[in-house]
Amino acid sequence: MDKDTGKAFDFRLFKRLLRHVRPYLTTFYGVVLAAILLSAFAVLTPILVGEVVDNAITNKDGDKLLILTLAMLGTLIGEVLSQLYFNYYANWLGESVIMDIRIKLFDHLMGFKMKYYDNSSIGLLVTRAVTDMQRIGEIFSQGFFVIVSDLLKMLVVAVVMIVANWKLSLIVFAVLPIILYATRLFQKAMKVAFIEVRAQVSNLNSFVQERITGMKIVQLFTREEIEKEKFRKINEKHQNAWLKTVWYNSIFFPVAEIVSSITVGLIVWYGGLQNVANISREEYGTIFMFILLSSMLFRPLRQIADKFNTLQMGMVAANRVFKILDTSSNIEDLGTVEKQEVEGRIEFKDVRFGYLENEEVLHGISFNVNAGETIAIVGATGAGKSTIINLLNRFYEINSGAILVDGVNIKDYKLNSLRSKIAVVLQDVFLFADTIANNISLKNQDISLGDMEQAAKQIGVHEFISSLPGGYTYNIKERGTMLSSGQRQLIAFLRAYVSNPSILVLDEATSSVDTYSEQLIQRATEKITEGRTSIIIAHRLATIKKADRILVMQDGKIVETGTHKELLRKKGYYQNLYESQFLAEEVA
Repeated sequence: MDKDTGKAFDFRLFKRLLRHVRPYLTTFYGVVLAAILLSAFAVLTPILVGEVVDNAITNKDGDKLLILTLAMLGTLIGEVLSQLYFNYYANWLGESVIMDIRIKLFDHLMGFKMKYYDNSSIGLLVTRAVTDMQRIGEIFSQGFFVIVSDLLKMLVVAVVMIVANWKLSLIVFAVLPIILYATRLFQKAMKVAFIEVRAQVSNLNSFVQERITGMKIVQLFTREEIEKEKFRKINEKHQNAWLKTVWYNSIFFPVAEIVSSITVGLIVWYGGLQNVANISREEYGTIFMFILLSSMLFRPLRQIADKFNTLQMGMVAANRVFKILDTSSNIEDLGTVEKQEVEGRIEFKDVRFGYLENEEVLHGISFNVNAGETIAIVGATGAGKSTIINLLNRFYEINSGAILVDGVNIKDYKLNSLRSKIAVVLQDVFLFADTIANNISLKNQDISLGDMEQAAKQIGVHEFISSLPGGYTYNIKERGTMLSSGQRQLIAFLRAYVSNPSILVLDEATSSVDTYSEQLIQRATEKITEGRTSIIIAHRLATIKKADRILVMQDGKIVETGTHKELLRKKGYYQNLYESQFLAEEVA
């Protein structure tokens, strides 16, 4: 929760937000001008009403009545036009600002280390990028400018009151501190309440997003009732947070309305009493004007309190978004090396790494991979196999040691240059809700449909893609749900192949697929590993046997190295692994 929950308004945060208005200063000043005009036109109407009562109706002057009525009509037209401009461009400015911040946020998120996502809720990040952004936009469309307009209106009303009749003004101003104090208390209470609301909205979004994503597990393990009860409790907290804001509104607005009504009564009583007692003659037009003006003075206060709610929610949202923008979790991209071609020589030198501080996963790993060589990495779950791949792509920074590609430290490469030379096929394939063609090329303009078709034919998947409705234009929906796991793997292989990498990584890419898909994948593997450095993390014996070398890992260390036959002759850890994990497969 925000540590500044007691602050009604954070000017430092608002000043930072205003920096994003700089590209739209012309529109900004135009909206401010419209707010000033609205204040002027709003005050003109009560003044004209007073003039009508005192100088037209009382004196039965038809000509003056016509002129004043036309003046009121002109004032109304001016107010409508100013309101139209104000409403449209205040919203336009808000949407433009949040579009810029949202793009900046998304760009910032794309540069984060994988460690950030390991420790972050996806639902919470979605809330920041969507819901919170909309709240920031409302600062301009429904918060800041409306408050400025209302404050200007109140200032002009107060000046007109003093000039018109200082005695009646004192009655109004005597009541004003009460509603100002109530408004201040309301604002501070709402700030705390809305921080709680945003926290509960994030929790709700995170829970729903996670359960919908994992719905298969929920249903497989009959967790429906348990998850329903969890959701009920989270939803109840969400409801209670909102009800707290409703409670504050329920107290404040009736109080404000009562104070406003009392003020009108005092104006009528005092003005009428002066006339009845002949103490002094208060003109009826002035009394009418003060009734209207007092309403205009108090109504903005009530609106300001309401709009301040919007402003508070927007500021809380801005604070959350800026916290992400201020988070420094990016991989440092300070390299200068940018090679057009990479041979594919890889060298790990005494690499140490841990996902958590003081908990090493890799303990001084050292090995070489020659250009064009295929190596396999085997070991029990948790041995550190996939970690090697993550470090090669610089998804994480190593604790010590060095990783070299073609003799150059990977930190010296430009990040995009390094990753563009490495293609990875994972066991858990991620596909976007898009066409097969776009999932293969990832909308790379340098990869044509012809290139995809030719590559698909070479690795033996063109027939499968062509059999789908629409072929390469077939939309596979979210995460590729319209395809089997084996078909998704084949798409991933093709995606890696068309990128023409110098280094290929297959991370357990042949597990959890059917026999037919495995045959296609084995054929694809042989084709795409031809002539390029390949690192294969596999559970399937056929892939391991064909590797030029096998690295055997145990507890974050390389314990054995050699070919399949050499390692079996050693009768060490690999032989035990082979007999327990691979022999049954070979016999079958």
